[in-house]
Amino acid sequence: MIKVPEAVIFDMDGVLVNSEPLWRKAMIKGFSEAGIWLTEEDCIKTQGTRFKEVIHYWKTLHPVNTSAEEIESRVMQLLLNLIRSEGQAMPFIPEILDFCKQSELKIGLATSSDLVLMNTVVDALHIRNYFKAMVSAQYLTYGKPHPEVFLNCAAELGVKPDKCLVIEDSINGVVAAKAAQMQVIAVPDPDHKHQRQFALADYTFNTFEETLKCLQSLLP
Repeated sequence: MIKVPEAVIFDMDGVLVNSEPLWRKAMIKGFSEAGIWLTEEDCIKTQGTRFKEVIHYWKTLHPVNTSAEEIESRVMQLLLNLIRSEGQAMPFIPEILDFCKQSELKIGLATSSDLVLMNTVVDALHIRNYFKAMVSAQYLTYGKPHPEVFLNCAAELGVKPDKCLVIEDSINGVVAAKAAQMQVIAVPDPDHKHQRQFALADYTFNTFEETLKCLQSLLP
């Protein structure tokens, strides 16, 4: 049973924004230009991981002359353009943000994605004003599943970790949030929802509509 939180911390990709299809499109094109041919299934394998680590993973398996920096720059350029032109909030996320604000909960964002992507997303969706703290793992020592990004976000919010509720869609994110001693609602995408590790979450829902109803039951 989830306790009433003082803060809600959102993951970004696949939670705030429906970016995973756009990530896959940008990765397939960007990596192919470097001579690494990825499939949709390949892209799904590394979901929820810092992009530098994704590049290292695929370059280790498929050594090419193109540098990691060049691949990162190209994929990010493609992705940012897609976010600006096609980016959409996940269903019921605007309603959840409104509900959290009306309930006077502190709202944070903790993402594995780079700062430039984080800023592009919140501006493209016009949701920046909801967040009291926004933390990217880009320059942190560790990425998810390490809890550092969530702990830093809680510190910026001025809320103890055990008073925070995290909304996540990935195993790495759920593990990171639980390691931070936070409560977690998981809303896995259809490609990952059968993974057993989601049992670590306090609740696992199929939709963000169910997440909203859960929050409404906590804070009537």
